[in-house]
Amino acid sequence: MITDLVRWFGDPAHWSGPDGIPQRLLEHLGYTALSLVIALVIAVPLGLFVGHTGRGGVALVSAGNAIRALPTLGLVTFLFLLFTESVTSTIIGLVVLAVPPILAGTYAGLQATDHGVVDAAEGVGMTGWQRLWQVEVPISLPLVLGGIRNAVLQLVATAAVAAYVGLGGLGRFLLDGLAILDYPEVIAGALLTTLLAVALDLLFALLNRALVPRGVRLAAAVKKVAA
Repeated sequence: MITDLVRWFGDPAHWSGPDGIPQRLLEHLGYTALSLVIALVIAVPLGLFVGHTGRGGVALVSAGNAIRALPTLGLVTFLFLLFTESVTSTIIGLVVLAVPPILAGTYAGLQATDHGVVDAAEGVGMTGWQRLWQVEVPISLPLVLGGIRNAVLQLVATAAVAAYVGLGGLGRFLLDGLAILDYPEVIAGALLTTLLAVALDLLFALLNRALVPRGVRLAAAVKKVAA
């Protein structure tokens, strides 16, 4: 099987044209990126609001966690039958998948902010808006980015459902390979999806290090040592 897999990757036909690996990879990234952007626009402002004000946060996050139980493939199939439009159905299904972890991470990040620090900021005359953006958001960034990172990994793993409603992406290798019992193609599709997830996870790890203030990282490290 390993020899067959190496032979499959070594075939130049699999690296060019509309069915080639680069094209399928770009399609997969496109579905992931578009769904992530829409989910961020929905979940981050909502998470910041409920985390900052404390209004309805628990109920909202609980509802988001309940949504996670929805099977994405079943939801995409239902939406496709409803709208008869593949892209819309796929993106809606993926957005529904991505919103809960981003919302939970944003809300948890603001809730975990040291209230003493927030009170001190209020004591020196900061407005609510200033406290949010200059104090709460920087401190909560590790958890916020953690939620986004989790959502990205779920999107990459699940965007393969696009193939089931006639779209492209790496899921095509899985679906087309199973249709003709070409197991090297199936394994190649799974391997490419895994490698993409690992690459994006490493990218977000670097992004986390670049964006999170050094003081916040040091404080988190001290807490871990103390625990």
